[in-house]
Amino acid sequence: MKQGNKKGEKNKIGAIGEDIAAKYLEKLGHKVIDRNYLKKWGEIDVVSRETIQNKQIIHFVEVKTVSYETKEMLNKAVSYGTWRPEENVHHKKIERMYRTIESWLMDKNSDSEWQIDVISVRIVPRERYATVKYIPNIIL
Repeated sequence: MKQGNKKGEKNKIGAIGEDIAAKYLEKLGHKVIDRNYLKKWGEIDVVSRETIQNKQIIHFVEVKTVSYETKEMLNKAVSYGTWRPEENVHHKKIERMYRTIESWLMDKNSDSEWQIDVISVRIVPRERYATVKYIPNIIL
């Protein structure tokens, strides 16, 4: 497989994961208000708004997706505790997110409370199966 094809496949898997994450957030009662907010210094995969006791919180969500050939392979990876997609949200990524979040808040003229969340999605595309792990407020 050519490198370009691998990149295209990776983007496709990432887009599927972001769609799953957005639907998951909506099921939790969030309203998705932005997707793939892009600046030259970073990107935010999903931006959602949650209202709790008349207070709005903006969630800036990093989505990490990994795909498996079969559900059995996915279950084996989970049971053996092998690499987890959320482990790819490292310090440098969070620093880029902060700068991008500042831009989003200025662009939208928002002074709402906000937090950074991570959603890891493991998918088996051929079997139309996915698991979701939601990690809210990763920066305390």
